[in-house]
Amino acid sequence: MAAEIVNPRSDSASGSTDQDGGAEPLDSFDPAFALHRGGKMAVQATVPLRDKDDLSLAYTPGVARVCTAIAEQPELVNDYTWKSSVVAVVTDGTAVLGLGDIGPEASLPVMEGKAILFKQFGGVDAVPIALACTEVDEIVETVVRLAPSFGGINLEDISAPRCFEIERKLQERVDIPVFHDDQHGTAVVTLAALRNAARLSRREIGQLRAVISGAGAAGVAIAKMLVEAGIGDVALADRKGIISADRDDLTEVKRQVAGFTNKAGLKGTLEDALAGADVFIGVSGGTVAEEAVASMAEGAFVFAMANPNPEVHPDVAHKYAAVVATGRSDFPNQINNVLAFPGIFAGALQVRASRITEGMKIAAAEALAAVVGDDLAADYVIPSPFDERVAPAVTAAVAAAARAEGVARR
Repeated sequence: MAAEIVNPRSDSASGSTDQDGGAEPLDSFDPAFALHRGGKMAVQATVPLRDKDDLSLAYTPGVARVCTAIAEQPELVNDYTWKSSVVAVVTDGTAVLGLGDIGPEASLPVMEGKAILFKQFGGVDAVPIALACTEVDEIVETVVRLAPSFGGINLEDISAPRCFEIERKLQERVDIPVFHDDQHGTAVVTLAALRNAARLSRREIGQLRAVISGAGAAGVAIAKMLVEAGIGDVALADRKGIISADRDDLTEVKRQVAGFTNKAGLKGTLEDALAGADVFIGVSGGTVAEEAVASMAEGAFVFAMANPNPEVHPDVAHKYAAVVATGRSDFPNQINNVLAFPGIFAGALQVRASRITEGMKIAAAEALAAVVGDDLAADYVIPSPFDERVAPAVTAAVAAAARAEGVARR
């Protein structure tokens, strides 16, 4: 009902045909369409426009004085425009949620959703931008030209391996944070949950051997972050098996991964790697046999994060694992990116960071894990996105880390 009040019905919106041959609106039978009618966000003024005096300050002639000052001192743009508090949420629509390559227009409902998550959970304004191009350099050039309007770039739902190159090239070209949330947001929350699972079992990260199912954007980023955090060992598996240096079918990204993972030199299948492993992390959407889960070490952790169908159903995982996490909201321990990206960007924007470093991401994971505190339990190793302590804790940690690493500009 609220969506109908905010977004009045349009005559152009139609769906199925009723018995009389007329067009029946889609939202007459699906509440999701009712909620999305007219979009989920809008631009709102932060200053009054009540009379000609207000207008003369907000627009001409008053605005000219501000423009002139910025032209003379470009850094003033951060103080006298929205630049330092707004993020561009950029996609090409090639890897949208579990929907795949559905194109830029179809991606917009998700990008709008991401934007309102930024605002709701981090107090950060965000603008969805869906690009009608998929070539790496074309995307990079387009975003570089848009960058003067924003304080940060959140890359979203761009397929691997292009997403790695796009992020790298963009960060080389612009002096504002570039963050591919599918990679780093997932990795931050995963590390936070793993730290608490380890604490619950009175172990250190360095004592654990992890296996990751999936070598796409999320899997690679998780592996990098776990290594940065001091994991004992971690191996990734793709559709063809465990990633190792002796494979001759690896992409450039996977060759790089082989260089810093799998110190044990494991070969074979995912199931082979799981034998005796302490941690399973699923970001693949595949299915893992119960026998393979049963072969893991005693007191293992299973983070099966594929949505809507986890690689290992929680009922199965609980037979063998001490801690179970999923990507779903209807089970405990949801690994949800919204726990990370709003606070990470809020912290980076607060200090006008030029980039988001590995140290800032590690700090975010540690702050997120600390929110759980003494309430730590097998079904509570990661806080809820609706825990009001989350965003402030992550924001403060990221801002402090940015200053410590020399990327803060205030």
